[in-house]
Parts: sequence; C-alpha cells; structure tokens
Amino acid sequence: MKAIHVLSEQDRDQIAAHGLSLEEVERQLTLFQQGTPFLTLKKPCTLGDGIRDLNGTDEAHLLQCFEQAAASGRLLKFVPASGAATRMFKSLFAAYTASSSAAASQPNGTAPLSPSEARDLQRFLQELPRFAFYEDLRSVMNAQGYDLEHLRTIGQYQPILASLLLPHGLNYAKLPKALVKFHRYPNRCRTPIEEHLVEAAAYIQDAHHTARVHFTVSPEHQSAVSHLLDEIQPHLQWTGVRYHVTCSIQKPSTDTIAVDMDNRPFRDRMGRLVFRPGGHGALLENLNDLRGDIVFIKNIDNVAPDHLKSETCRYKRLMAGLLLDLQARVFTYLRQLAAGDSTPALIEDIARFAQTELSLPLPQDWHSWSFAERHQLLFRQLNRPLRVCGMVKNTGDPGGGPFWVEQPDGSISLQIVESTQVNPHDPSQQDILRTAAYFNPVDMVCGVRDYRGEPFNLHQFCDPATAFITYKSHEGRELKALEHPGLWNGSMANWNTVFVEIPRSTFHPVKTVFDLLLPAHQSPNGL
Repeated sequence: MKAIHVLSEQDRDQIAAHGLSLEEVERQLTLFQQGTPFLTLKKPCTLGDGIRDLNGTDEAHLLQCFEQAAASGRLLKFVPASGAATRMFKSLFAAYTASSSAAASQPNGTAPLSPSEARDLQRFLQELPRFAFYEDLRSVMNAQGYDLEHLRTIGQYQPILASLLLPHGLNYAKLPKALVKFHRYPNRCRTPIEEHLVEAAAYIQDAHHTARVHFTVSPEHQSAVSHLLDEIQPHLQWTGVRYHVTCSIQKPSTDTIAVDMDNRPFRDRMGRLVFRPGGHGALLENLNDLRGDIVFIKNIDNVAPDHLKSETCRYKRLMAGLLLDLQARVFTYLRQLAAGDSTPALIEDIARFAQTELSLPLPQDWHSWSFAERHQLLFRQLNRPLRVCGMVKNTGDPGGGPFWVEQPDGSISLQIVESTQVNPHDPSQQDILRTAAYFNPVDMVCGVRDYRGEPFNLHQFCDPATAFITYKSHEGRELKALEHPGLWNGSMANWNTVFVEIPRSTFHPVKTVFDLLLPAHQSPNGL
C-alpha cells in the first residue's frame, strides 16, 4: 500500500528548516502507513549460550590489553545525559498538583491523593534529610521565608514540594537527572555528572592523565550543564586527572514527523507540521560524529558512590580488555583477507573464530560455497563495529534484555530487545520474552574504528525497520510518534556483539527519587 502525502510549499520549507530532507520525511510517513515489524525471538541468552563468563578468562591478559589502549589515549566515555528527572518525581508532582487544585477550590481543602501517592508523600517527608539535595532545598526555602523542618513537622507539604519541583525553587521536575544531586560526601554533594567524571578517572585516563568524556544534553539545559562542569572542575583536582569534557545536543534533524490516527501528517492549531524528538536512537548521530575509537557507553543515572566504584571499574577494564583482544584478532584476519593471501586453512580458521568468538552463524550450505564466496562473506561479517555488552541477572527490571533473534533471511544473531519489539498477541513470543534470564543495564564498550584505523559510518550498520511507533498527545489531541531504532537496539543491530555477565553490584540505576534511599546510594557512614 503506497501512502499519499500532500505536502504544501510551506510544509517543505518547514521540513528544510528543521534540517530534514523530503525523502526522509516521506520514509517516516511510509513507516507509519506500513507499520514497523516485530522481531522474532528464538530464545533468551543464557550463560554459555550467548553470554560469556568473564571469570573464566585470562584476566591478566585482558587487563594488559586494556592498559595499553588506555595509555595510548584510545578510550572515551559517552554518557546520554539528556533524560529528564520528571519520572523520578512523578508521584510527588501528582501530590503537589492535587494539593494545588484542592487549595484553589477550597483554601482549607484536603488534597485527594491516591493511596500510592499518599504513601510516597509520607515516605518522602519522613526520609527527606537523607537525600543529598536536602541542604539545597532547605536553603532555597529559607530564602523564601520558609522553615523546612517546621513545615515537615506539621505536615504542610505543599510549599516543600513547590520548592523542590518548580522553577522558583530547585526546579527538579524539569531538570535532567544529570543535574539532580544524588550522593552526599563529607565535604560536598555530587550530581551524576560529577560521579561519572570521578568514575572515568579510574579507567579512562591516558598516559598523560587525561580523561575524555562526552555528555549528550538537551538544548534547554546546555547552559546549566556547562555551568556545573565549570563549577565542579576545582573539586575534581584530587583525582589527578585533566578532563577533556565535551557536550552535544540531539540534533533537530533527527526529530521525526508526527501523524494523526489516520497516518496523515499531524498539524498544530496554526496548521504547521509537528515534529518530535526521535528517542535515544537519535544519539547514533552524536556517537557517529565523535569519530571515537574505544567508547564506553553508560546511562547517566547508573552511578554509585566512591565506596562501591572499585568493582564497577574492574569490570569496565575487563570488558574493554575482551573487546580489544577480540578486535586485535579481527583486524589481523581482515588484513590477511584484504591482502588476498588467504588459504583454505585460513578461511576455516576465520570461520571457526567467527562462530565461536563472535556468535556469527554460517549459512547451512557453507561447504558448497566457492572459496571466493566464503572469503567475501567472512570479510563482510568481520568488518563491522564491535561491542561487548555487560548483562546482569534479571530480577524483574523493566527494560530490554539479550536474545537470540531470527533475521528475515533465516539466520540468527545476538540482539538487545525491548518488550515493545515483541508481538504482544503471540503467546509463544511472549513466553520467550518472559523467560529472559538477563537484563540490559546499558553498560557497554564499543570499537567503532575499522582495521585501517578509520571510523566506521555507524549509520550503515543500523536496521531502520526496527523503529518504534508510540502514542502521544499534542494540544489535547492524540498523535502517533516515531522513534528511531534504539541506540543499543536496532541502531546497533548489525554490529558484532558479545554479551558478558557482570554482577548486579555494578548496576545502580535511579528511576524514582526513592532509589536514592537504597544502600547503594547512601554513604556507609550515614553522612
């Protein structure tokens, strides 16, 4: 079925001004019309079947590979940091909204909170001094003439929540997680940005003690992030590291067009097309622009205080060492294939490596292929970006996981799959999804240069069919939104992938404000 999209001259001008091509917008509109296909799961990855045990490796060798690459300045840390803290404070914002509505209708009215909102509010007020942002909240309230502790004692929570969430206070409902204070130390409190920089000092610095870190930030918070980076630099001198920190924003050209429920371009009240951010898959553009070499990727909210960093950093070094060891062997094979001096014995050796080390299956009729055909296939299979992804035991975490996935040509590959990519109406597929033994914490190290030392064009290894269609609203009307293939999902679908088990003690995400009360985010000394 071919979609017919009527776009005016004004539409075309708006598309061009947004940095998009007409062809790309037409492609997106066709995706809405045709729908995005579900993936076909074969089975979940398990230890020994898709997931490696790092404890069975030659750690000394892997650490040597890591140290050599680190010293030569090949390492970079890439942190998606534009995620809003809105969900962290969702229940508290609901309680504030309800109390504001009650106060507007009845000055002495009681806010109609749901049981869960009431429980969250009571817990928040009770535990408030344990949060690292407590002192900042008390200061901003003092400046407004409020006594935080008195209000907390008598249960007057509306001014407290307003000062926590709204622009006249800390504005935490609108800030990115990157700017929320997570951890308290004897001399200061740290945001996730500072924690990522401290962590980077342990495994990113080169022989000249320089650590390269890149944050992706939203345009509206770019200035605040820059200000924070300037402010914390003097407090990081104890690390002995000179930081080379860069930031980028999600480009407007990676936004996607929205459609109505009939898959026609959605228009606002002024008749203009509506574009929306393309999800974290849009950050493939930022990663590609960096032209890095060995890149660590980790989410902004997955940080731990200093007393828990050592094990996290140990596994970072081991994962990087494994990637570098595999990459060196891949590059050796590719140079031999490119030189044209391969032999049947070498081809069999490379095929064995591809199967056992990179989980790359060979065609069933492999042995009937000609020597030249085998040579070409192996070169194509090996000449791709490489990633080593840490996986933790699944204890019910929401999010993606590692699976063996059947491709349209019948081959299988290792993929990180989100639940939205699996057909909800197919019981057998849902059974496979539910039996996932591991969870993706977004903790990976990537090799993004080829055997000649040239950066890959990462867009060439993305599967555009794995985009997501979601339902949103604008100006009170429903719309369909399109998200690009997820950064570690479809955007890396055609990378060579190795999954390794890492302990849950390296995984400390903060999804709600109450996660900051977990032992992993509290000082062991009760500070």
